[in-house]
Amino acid sequence: MSTKVLCIGEIVGKAGIYVVKSRLKKIRTDFGVDFVIANGEGATGGFGIGKNHSIYLHKLGIDVITGGECLYYKRDMVEHIQKASYMLRPANYPPGNPGRGWKITTLHKGDGSEQKIAVISLLGQSGFGRTHLSNPFSYIQVILDKLKEETSHIIVDFHAATTAEKYTMFHHLNGKVSAVVGTHTKALTADAQVLNKGTAVICDTGRTGSIDSVGGFDTETEIQQYLTQIPERSKDGWKGLELQGVVIDIDNSGRAVSIETLRIPCEAPAEPQTV
Repeated sequence: MSTKVLCIGEIVGKAGIYVVKSRLKKIRTDFGVDFVIANGEGATGGFGIGKNHSIYLHKLGIDVITGGECLYYKRDMVEHIQKASYMLRPANYPPGNPGRGWKITTLHKGDGSEQKIAVISLLGQSGFGRTHLSNPFSYIQVILDKLKEETSHIIVDFHAATTAEKYTMFHHLNGKVSAVVGTHTKALTADAQVLNKGTAVICDTGRTGSIDSVGGFDTETEIQQYLTQIPERSKDGWKGLELQGVVIDIDNSGRAVSIETLRIPCEAPAEPQTV
């Protein structure tokens, strides 16, 4: 029996959390999803993720939440991530950083069988000058040597800024992992495919929240910042809500059988949300 994994595009702000609350349960049922991964990098105000939002998203049915260069922007996450086994920070962050960069979960499937699945979070090097990282291309092999002893079902969230770096990682890991999903740019790309050695890839899983916006933020506020060069606090966008991402079907050997992109619309609430 195959395993279906849903990878949700970056959750942005209260609108993104509202969409997850409104749509995730039905998507799991409709697509027969066994396991859910989401990038929560922008869940709290668009910059980072706080303790309470991470707990809430986990309760809504997200099994593993990954991050990126903004993961520690909310101070309470620095302490919380030590206790939250469902939260992942980039594995190639400096040694001694709080949290963990990969996780193995045992799934108890509907047919009574069990399947171990591993998730790895990696941060790219291009465009992240403020972070001091281990080389993700060499460091990933160290992790794989450990994980392969327990499972062949391995999903990598590669949070990177450039298409070139993402595609280099795709081919570097082709045949070594079940899937490599790109995040960070928050724009769902049209290149979802299964490579010749059985690894599913996509350059970016998009975003969950407002699509009629600037990266999930209110357009007028973002335009004014460009016009005036005066910093202004970004505001949640609430127009054109969608849950974006991909569903990956993985066979018993750990090879991807298919990858399908999702764009699930969601009506905006009548009243502002306080999640």
